[in-house]
Amino acid sequence: MAEDTPQLYLVTPPSFELESFAPQLARILDAQEVACLRLHMATQDEDAILRAGDALRELAHARDIPLVIADHVLMVERLGLDGVHLSDPGTGIRKLRDTMGADAIIGAHCGNLRHDGMAAGEAGADYISFGPVGETLLGDGAHAERELFEWWSELIEVPVVAEGALTPELIESLAPVTDFFAIGAEIWKEEDPLARLRALIAALG
Repeated sequence: MAEDTPQLYLVTPPSFELESFAPQLARILDAQEVACLRLHMATQDEDAILRAGDALRELAHARDIPLVIADHVLMVERLGLDGVHLSDPGTGIRKLRDTMGADAIIGAHCGNLRHDGMAAGEAGADYISFGPVGETLLGDGAHAERELFEWWSELIEVPVVAEGALTPELIESLAPVTDFFAIGAEIWKEEDPLARLRALIAALG
């Protein structure tokens, strides 16, 4: 991909069988350039998350890909991960930065709220995620419009991530105004996730 082309940020499924998912993920990481990986599990089973974190850290770090975890701040150090992705930007980012240090990745998902994104960036977030960008029945139906990404890319230096209900058309449209595309649910239910991923990002070249 060209230097100014948005990078790929891969998100795990909310639940998976580690024994079958790990080799599937490894295949994708070997075939496709990925800038970051997010472990984003729905379960509250600590052991399951720890096992997954251990396995995925080995896969990611062997390929020089940083691995962040959604929300579970205390697991970052325990698992030797690279940072945390906060689903709720109200979490104390400034305090987290002091605790985790300058090298840790801290990302914040801010829905479609420009003000929340600015506040998270000023507090020390390394990236801001907006979404969903596509139409979905999940949540309240609100989504992040292209206009938000245009404004952000023109005025704000903090990297921005587009995610949620992505389509090939949305990826083509948003490519000039975003730094990363976070892709997860769009591919994992497919029989061949790698083929679906390639179809989704075909416009990026």
